[in-house]
Amino acid sequence: MAESLPEEMIGIRIREPGGPEVLVPERMPTPVPGEGELLIRVAAAGVNRPDVLQRKGAYPPPPGASELPGLEVAGTVVALGPGTRRFRVGDEVCALLAGGGYAEYGTAPEPQVLPVPRGLSPIEAAALPETFFTVWTNLFERGRLVAGETVLVHGGSSGIGTTAIQLARAFGARVLTTVGNAEKARACRELGAERAILYREEDFVEVVKEVTGGRGVDVILDMVGGDYVPRNLKSLALEGRLIQIAWLGGSRVEADFARLMVKRLTWTGSTLRPRSVEEKGRIGRALEEKVWPLLERGEVRPVVHRLFPLEEAAAAHALMESSAHIGKILLVTRYGEALAPETGRKGASSGGPSA
Repeated sequence: MAESLPEEMIGIRIREPGGPEVLVPERMPTPVPGEGELLIRVAAAGVNRPDVLQRKGAYPPPPGASELPGLEVAGTVVALGPGTRRFRVGDEVCALLAGGGYAEYGTAPEPQVLPVPRGLSPIEAAALPETFFTVWTNLFERGRLVAGETVLVHGGSSGIGTTAIQLARAFGARVLTTVGNAEKARACRELGAERAILYREEDFVEVVKEVTGGRGVDVILDMVGGDYVPRNLKSLALEGRLIQIAWLGGSRVEADFARLMVKRLTWTGSTLRPRSVEEKGRIGRALEEKVWPLLERGEVRPVVHRLFPLEEAAAAHALMESSAHIGKILLVTRYGEALAPETGRKGASSGGPSA
């Protein structure tokens, strides 16, 4: 290894399947990078819905991955495994992981590692990999969203939602979204949504019909499923595309699927975590080419709702499950605090382009 590293670190273990309280900090061996891997000293790690599912025992890590939760980190490269080519010790990076992000150190395959965009801190960059990889591959690759089209983003105030709104607008699309309250609606409009639909008070099918003059939207990015599915099919235009990325409302649905044929619709979905390193690396290269310049110019920004110390992962999960947040929730290590002491360990917010 390139420098003297501690034999042990703090990581967050899932003691047993259950509520947030089962997330416990423990001392454990510092990982060693394998073939083609980098060891990253973690400044911050993102908290995501799949982490909650893993904590509950519903989303086990793929074979060979760390059992610790955490799918994205940012920090500093501190050691190189055999066969790495691009990065060097001391580089500031962010990375997509298959697990192990809730820790002071983590390993990542080099193709899944990207440089921290110029102008962003490593803490802000920890909010990028999981949501930007997910939105890019689903909305733009599978959903084929292009300039001039209209997209409906469900859950616009989530990490996925705030990312999708900004990227869709940056690439010239018209954006509608659904949200739970007026504060979230205001935040989504500031990020570029033309209309934020209060789903508890309004029927998004009727609002879509009104806003599009009866035509419908070209693409829907949906993480709800359940009874949203038949309503999504009603809301799509001819040749529309429904992109399913989660099933918060349930995966068993009943709908009139004749609409798929009559409207010539495409309904597709995907998961990111089980994909190969090569596939994730390809998505990463596309992001670096097409999206990183937007981040560096300040046209797109990660939306960070709150920071928690790594050891308070349970509190971070409780906040996520409350759905009271707008944007991303991050865990910050002591190293991250030292890199950006102004953020503190009490929690901080940074908005999007106009927040």
